[in-house]
Amino acid sequence: MAFDVEGTLHKKFDTEQKTDSFKAREFVIEVASGQYPQMVKFQLTQDKCDILDTYNEGDDVTVHFDLRGREWNGKYFTNLNAWRIDGAGGSKQAQMPDQREAPPPAEPDNRDYDEIPF
Repeated sequence: MAFDVEGTLHKKFDTEQKTDSFKAREFVIEVASGQYPQMVKFQLTQDKCDILDTYNEGDDVTVHFDLRGREWNGKYFTNLNAWRIDGAGGSKQAQMPDQREAPPPAEPDNRDYDEIPF
């Protein structure tokens, strides 16, 4: 599941090396939500940790993320796993290559679509 949300970068945390082969970095954006703004924490992992470096606290950003959930010892955890951050106006200043981006549309073929068997 892919989602996106716009907000203001409120807090950047340092990258943490969790294990020998896994690193993560957290950040918080302030999202306008009615009368009370929401402070929402996201996580970047592995090679995505560096995409936050080009942004400063106070910058308006759009965060593209997936919901991740798991169970461990009878407890349930949810992460908002960010995989792309765009600057104000949708510029892709800090985008890392990602397989989620759609390929360019294929050239149309000349099939008669009325003959499709479904």
